[in-house]
Amino acid sequence: MVILGIESSCDDTSAAVIRDGLLLSNVIASQDVHAEYGGVVPELASRAHQQNILPVVDTAIKRAGLTPADLSAIAFTRGPGLLGSLLVGTSFAKGMSLGLRIPIIDVNHLHGHVLSHFIRREEGDEIPTFPYLCLLVSGGNSQIILVRNYNDMKILGRTIDDAAGEAFDKCAKVMGLPYPGGPHIDRLAAEGDPKRFKFAKPHIPGLDYSFSGLKTSFLYTLRDNIKADPDFVEKNKADLAASLQATIIAILMDKLDKAVRETGVATVAIGGGVSANSGVRDVVAEYCRRRGLKAFIPPRLFTTDNAAMVAIAGYFKYLDKDFCPYDKAPYARVEV
Repeated sequence: MVILGIESSCDDTSAAVIRDGLLLSNVIASQDVHAEYGGVVPELASRAHQQNILPVVDTAIKRAGLTPADLSAIAFTRGPGLLGSLLVGTSFAKGMSLGLRIPIIDVNHLHGHVLSHFIRREEGDEIPTFPYLCLLVSGGNSQIILVRNYNDMKILGRTIDDAAGEAFDKCAKVMGLPYPGGPHIDRLAAEGDPKRFKFAKPHIPGLDYSFSGLKTSFLYTLRDNIKADPDFVEKNKADLAASLQATIIAILMDKLDKAVRETGVATVAIGGGVSANSGVRDVVAEYCRRRGLKAFIPPRLFTTDNAAMVAIAGYFKYLDKDFCPYDKAPYARVEV
């Protein structure tokens, strides 16, 4: 069973090939054009996908040592994401499917992140056992998900405003850091004092998240101190980054701990772009070690948008013969 995965939900064009659950190739073409604008420009993203998708897919199949005739099905990200970008991947998958006379499989982008821990690069790679909790943290989503099976997931908590990734990027932007800001915050945090500055933490009932108050508190701290010292940010970048990162992690872990206690699960996984953050990875791993839980921390390659996670999600749907009709259109927003 050979699945070609195609990912085009935002600004990365990616294609991957999985055979019987084992990853054979994973190719990603990133777009540098957005850096000067401080964020992804949807129209530029879709145009870049049009240029990249054919060579990326061709490279992925060749690196797998296969030909298009060897494919059993094509899995593609149908949403959520930027509609123009999704339309490129969706249209390409449909056209290739018709030409090869093989089925297509639509994949929820968030499901891909949750199931990224099932990507095996070698025989014998360890994968989670059900049920497990997944802390999904990215630029647009912060959720705690109870994963009872690959096709049975329940959201226990979600952000009611900004996501963790947005908090990183927006605060980084006002500090004058390049886009995307999250990796720069992570780098600076390693050099700073996480206890130097205190930022507001939300008091939201249940397992839902909120990061807008933290963002506002961060902005007020900068505003008040810059009045007294125009060079405040430059002099304190490392401490600001470390304190910001520590606060975000504390917010994430408070709800995750509650979810673990309420569900009694023995396995915790993280996924999404923010799961590449060094602080998040270290704290989750240490938390699981202290609690006697099994932790699944994805390789950084599989934290950002990639087609390997789309292919593995498509692989599971293929087992159920859960194929996608050709009249299905991409969608911008959806719950996991």
